[in-house]
Amino acid sequence: MSYQQPISNGPPIERVTVMQGQALASASPAIEYSTVLGSCVATCLFDPETRVGGMNHFLLSEPPANIPGAKIDEHYGVYLMELLVNEMLSKGARKQNLRAHLYGGANVNRNMMKIGSMNAEFAREFLRREGIMLLREDLGGTQARRVDFRPASGQVRLRTVEDRFAPPVKPAPTPVVTRGDVELF
Repeated sequence: MSYQQPISNGPPIERVTVMQGQALASASPAIEYSTVLGSCVATCLFDPETRVGGMNHFLLSEPPANIPGAKIDEHYGVYLMELLVNEMLSKGARKQNLRAHLYGGANVNRNMMKIGSMNAEFAREFLRREGIMLLREDLGGTQARRVDFRPASGQVRLRTVEDRFAPPVKPAPTPVVTRGDVELF
C-alpha cells in the first residue's frame, strides 16, 4: 500500500464516488472524490489559488480512427478531460494555475490490448498540449488503484487494490456501420 500527500483529519467529509464517464469539480473542503481504477485513468486537477479541484474517470482515450462518424461520449478521455477543465473554470479556477495528478492506466488483463498504456499516454499528452503542469503520476503496471482526492486542498491518497476488487474492463460497444441494403433472390 502506498500513500501520497496523506489526507489530514478535519471536518466530516462527504465521500463522492466518481464513476466511469464522470467529471466532477468542487471548492468544498467537505468533499472527497474517490474512485477505483484498472485500465481506466483518473485525472485530479487542482487550482491552488482558487482552491477548486476536480476528478474525472475515463475508460478509453479516443474513439477509433478507423470508424468514420464514431461518437465521442463520456467513455472517452478526449471528452472527459475537456469537461473537467470546463467544470473547474466555471467554478472560478484559472487554466494557467491548474496542477495535475494522473492515476490508473494499468494493463490488468494480459490477453487484451494495452488499453491502460494508451489511456496513460493520452492523458500525459493532453496535459502537455494544454500547458497543464503534471505534479505526480502513478500509471501503468498491472495493479488496480484506489484514489481519494480532496479537491479544495489538492490532497491525494493512493492505494493499490487486490485484483479481485478491481473493476472489470468493459470495452465500448463498436457502432454498427451500414453499407446499404442487400437483397437476396
